[in-house]
Parts: sequence; structure tokens; C-alpha cells
Amino acid sequence: MTIRIAVIGYGNLGRGVEYAIGQNPDMEVIAIFTRRKPEHIKPVTAGVKVYPIEDAVSMKNIIDVAILCGGSAVDLPVQTPQYARLFNVVDSFDNHANINDHYHSVDQAAKAAGKIGIISVGWDPGLFSLNRLISYAISPQGKTYTFWGRGVSQGHSDAIRRIKGVKDGKQYTIPVEAALESVRAGKNPVFSPRDKHFRECFVVTEDGADIAAIEYEIKNMPNYFSDYDTTVHFITEDQMLQDHSGIPHGGFIIHTGNTGANRENKHVIEYNVKLDSNPEFTASILAAYARAAYRLNMQGETGCRTIFDIAPGLLSKEDAETLRAQML
Repeated sequence: MTIRIAVIGYGNLGRGVEYAIGQNPDMEVIAIFTRRKPEHIKPVTAGVKVYPIEDAVSMKNIIDVAILCGGSAVDLPVQTPQYARLFNVVDSFDNHANINDHYHSVDQAAKAAGKIGIISVGWDPGLFSLNRLISYAISPQGKTYTFWGRGVSQGHSDAIRRIKGVKDGKQYTIPVEAALESVRAGKNPVFSPRDKHFRECFVVTEDGADIAAIEYEIKNMPNYFSDYDTTVHFITEDQMLQDHSGIPHGGFIIHTGNTGANRENKHVIEYNVKLDSNPEFTASILAAYARAAYRLNMQGETGCRTIFDIAPGLLSKEDAETLRAQML
């Protein structure tokens, strides 16, 4: 049976979901819901219809899983429990501090509707979270370090664009190589934010803008740049388009631990990703977990789940016999 997928929200992530579903023969996108005018949306997949977001309720019985592609700040805290009352749902909620509250909200809604909701699916939170858990389970007295980059921070880039005189801006988070090597050597260092990452900014200014003032404001912006070594480059619109139009990202999880009578044997576990497109990679993870949501619900399960609760075999289109033969 083909799993019928709805995409709710159609930006970079929603478009990435379409690309991902196109690589999964047991799934198909049957609807896109948007707050924009549907006629302004051009789906990747031929024949996929676009509807106003208000029409989702009328398709309750023909959608197996809805993949929610809104933002974590405003959209998902409302939308995920809302749509969990109609469909099985998967989201990429990434506000770490509020995940437990989001979980309980979605759990209540999904149980009441007899549906499954899988939240905070992506690479961090998501795949990185799972690797942190496994590492600590294996080496409970060890230490885990997370490094992000080299990649575009969309939140930091938006903060730059809000500065007076800035026409466009993009910010890259980059790990400090010496910090990475210290961790890989098993030295268990203690870091400040500045020790682990630095920030590189590329800025296009309005005509007549005060460049010195913009650079000062960026480097001294609290909660974004003031705690980091930050370099600011002023470039042209053409340079921005040519060299910085993508949304790459990546990162490392490194766990160090010891075994032996005197803990004399060091062990380093490392997991890393290097992504040309952050939203497309995240969308591919969402698609795999949509399959898991559907299968769990078909088994009669309801309520909210996170990546910690999902058996890996549920992500694959292959059956258990094939997985044991080919991958175990």
C-alpha cells in the first residue's frame, strides 16, 4: 500500500519533502497545504494539488501522514497538536528547551484522535540526539561534545538582515579546528562558546549605509555574536548570489570515554554530517519517520514519540527479513 503524504507549509523544507518522497516508491505526496495563495505555489511533483491550509480538515480520511514544515518559534507549537487531531504527523520542532512541553501537547492530541505524532525529527534535534544517547549508554562516564558547521545559521543570518542599512546577509557557524582536535585526542577539555566556534558573516549593504556601524552592531550583538570571534565581509549582491545562495550545514558529535581497571583505555565515538542543503537533508529524515508513524499507527499505537522511541527498522521500506540479510 502506498503511504499518502500531505505537506503542510511550502518553503525550502516543504519543497525538500517533495524531493525526498520522490525517492521513496512506497510513498506519494497527495496534497500541499499553504497559507499563501495556492495558485502561487509550483509543486515539484506533477499532478500534486495545492490547497488553502483551511481545507486540511476536509481531507481527514484520505491522508495517512502529514509532514509539518513550519517554523518552531510560532507555527509548530500550534500546528502539530492541531493536525495530530486529524492525521498522523511528523515535525522538526527544534526548540530544545521546550521539547517536553511540545511532547505533552502533541501526545494529548494524538491519543484523543487515535493517531501517532513524531516530533523533533531532524539532525539536531534528531540524529545527533540519538547518537548522544547511544554514546552515553555505552560510556556513561564519558563526555559528549557537539560542534556545528561549517554551515549557514538561518537565525543568525536573519538577525543580520534586521540591522539598519543591511540589504542581505548570511552567517556561517564554523568549528574551531584546535577544539575539534583536542576532543578527538581524548583530552576532555572545558570550552567557552568562543573556544568551540567562530562566526563568519557576509553582508550586502544599502547604498550609503554606515559600514563601520553595521560591523560594530554585528560583532556586539548579544546572544548572537558577542560571545564569539566574528569576521564580517562586505560583498556585492552579485557575489552573494554567486557564492552564498545555498543553505549548507553540518556538524560533529564526538563522545570520549574510558574503559579498563584504571580507565587506562581511551575510546572516541564520532558521528558527523556534511550537508549541501540543510532543509533537503532534514526533509529526507522527516520522510523516513513518516513511514514509521504510519506503521506504528497501523499497529494500533497512538500518542507522541521522539526519535528515542522509534525502532530503526520502521524507517526502512524493506522488511525485517531483508534488513537482517543485507544490513545486520
